[in-house]
Amino acid sequence: MIAITLPDGSVRQYENELTVIDVAKDISEGLARNVLSARFNDTIVEASTTLDTSGELKLFTWNDDEGKAAFWHSSAHILAQSILALYPKAKLTIGPSIENGFYYDVDFGDLSFSENDLKGLEEQFLTFARQKFEFKMRSSTKAEALSFYKEENNPFKVELIENLEDGTITFCDHADFTDLCRGGHLPHTGFIKAVKLLSVAGAYWRGDETKPQLTRIYGISFPKQKELTAYLELLEEAKKRDHRKLGKELDLFTFSKKVGQGLPLWLPKGAALRERLENFLKVAQKRAGYEQVISPHIGNKELYMTSGHYEKYGADSFQEIQTPAEGETFLLKPMNCPHHCEIFNARQWSYKDLPKRYAEFGTVYRYEQSGELHGLTRVRGFTQDDAHIFCMPNQLDEEFKRVIDLVLYVFSSLGFEDFTAQVSLRDPEKPEKYIGSTHNWELAEQAIIKAAKEKNLDHVIETGEAAFYGPKLDFMVKDALGRKWQLGTIQVDYNLPERFELTYKGSDNELHRPVMIHRAPFGSLERFIAILLEHTGGNFPLWLTPEQVIILSVSEKYEKYAEKVSNELENHEIRALVDNRNETIGKKIRDAQLSKFPYMLIVGEKEAADGTVSVRERKQGDLGSISTATFIENIKTEIDKTISKFEV
Repeated sequence: MIAITLPDGSVRQYENELTVIDVAKDISEGLARNVLSARFNDTIVEASTTLDTSGELKLFTWNDDEGKAAFWHSSAHILAQSILALYPKAKLTIGPSIENGFYYDVDFGDLSFSENDLKGLEEQFLTFARQKFEFKMRSSTKAEALSFYKEENNPFKVELIENLEDGTITFCDHADFTDLCRGGHLPHTGFIKAVKLLSVAGAYWRGDETKPQLTRIYGISFPKQKELTAYLELLEEAKKRDHRKLGKELDLFTFSKKVGQGLPLWLPKGAALRERLENFLKVAQKRAGYEQVISPHIGNKELYMTSGHYEKYGADSFQEIQTPAEGETFLLKPMNCPHHCEIFNARQWSYKDLPKRYAEFGTVYRYEQSGELHGLTRVRGFTQDDAHIFCMPNQLDEEFKRVIDLVLYVFSSLGFEDFTAQVSLRDPEKPEKYIGSTHNWELAEQAIIKAAKEKNLDHVIETGEAAFYGPKLDFMVKDALGRKWQLGTIQVDYNLPERFELTYKGSDNELHRPVMIHRAPFGSLERFIAILLEHTGGNFPLWLTPEQVIILSVSEKYEKYAEKVSNELENHEIRALVDNRNETIGKKIRDAQLSKFPYMLIVGEKEAADGTVSVRERKQGDLGSISTATFIENIKTEIDKTISKFEV
């Protein structure tokens, strides 16, 4: 008998071996029609895979991330098939599914390929998809696989196979096309009803600039045409909300080739925005018992060798800085934590002094590859809202939960309401990726899982996503367009305290090792502001927006009254500007709307005579005339509803 255990814990018994799709049909015909792939005993399998042993089975449809992965991975195969049909001399390399869609990297040799060629490739793709070719997996010996691709004169696939172990190599066939593949496919190509090849980009083989440059073709596909249409509409909205576009329109930041790629320059409005975010968090941190510290932008190489950052980030760092002193080497700091460890190490602490909570808006540097730089989301110099808590083991649970409270406070104040927490654990199969003992890792991982449960966080567990020095709790936020971003992280670390030999004197008068919590609710200010820009479309919360109110005088006769209103607002810490240009009031309103001012106050003869202002709100339009004092109270009430004090 074969016992198949389903996710709800129920068990189905079968006398003979059967396929995944047979199990789905046994549950319901409707489910069977929608099954795209499955997982059997922690291994992704095809719907056609034969089950000949007992085990746990989970079926995936389009509603599951794993189902979408199979859908888009299968689409990459059809794209590759289409490329060879139209460009038979092209050499295929790799074609994975990605978060939204898929791509394939291709060496077209002397042939040219541009975005103008995507339409014809799309048509060929759909021609193949409609023929409902079955995807079939088969095993191959290493010798057979090498022979096949040597005959094909494809050095890229040969290189991939040479790095594989004999007995682990599989191919996927559909129609007359075959490709090296580990699995995870649809039952047949007919599931794919709509496709859009989105763009063409350059990519180096294996991401190495010293190796051949390939052509990367990006695409996305769906089981229904209307879903593709909705996605393309979303893409258009995303273009309007692109933080690079909005940053330029709102005069927030710029880049300069002379300064260097990936090094943002903050303009006055952007600097003010950053300062408000910093001050917002500083106030909350002070209430929560954090102390502000400052560390330098560089550190001795030995510091980062001790912490392990040199080993992990050395290849992605700027070149070492040699000083006039012989043998003395410095690095631009890749992380703030080693510096904070040395701040803690500056004196001997008692258990009565703990926890110590050090916070810093510290700028760090990573030499990201030029092709990976993207606006503010991927830069070479960025400022983290970093903090490190040094506590006793018996304080860890309470401190971790306090940090969760702080992160949730930040999210609620900035309008991020849809999020899940991801518990990121180490990969036990790859111990070489991490530092520290297994015992300490287990303690840290259990602490995070316990805190997530006790705070009733909607959370998932992801193996292999931990930092090299400890597990973490990452917050995955959905923006207004439904896109997922990783914002905010909390990490438990038993390892750096050991590497830096941090101690405190316990109640037993003996020296003990503290536990370290790393946390950054924003992550980095650059990336956070980019995401906030795209989430809000540049319409920031009232308390944060660079300029809250613009006063529009109907004519120059009322400029003095406009200035008087402006001064009243500024006296109550409401940020206001006066537009006294010689323009029509209609043009002033349109310009203020484009500049995303939350409120416009229109003043003319009646307002000046009555001591009132005519209020126009960015989204709601005209709200009528009220006294300046009433408007001020309304603004304060609105801000208080959005941002309250952080309660410890």
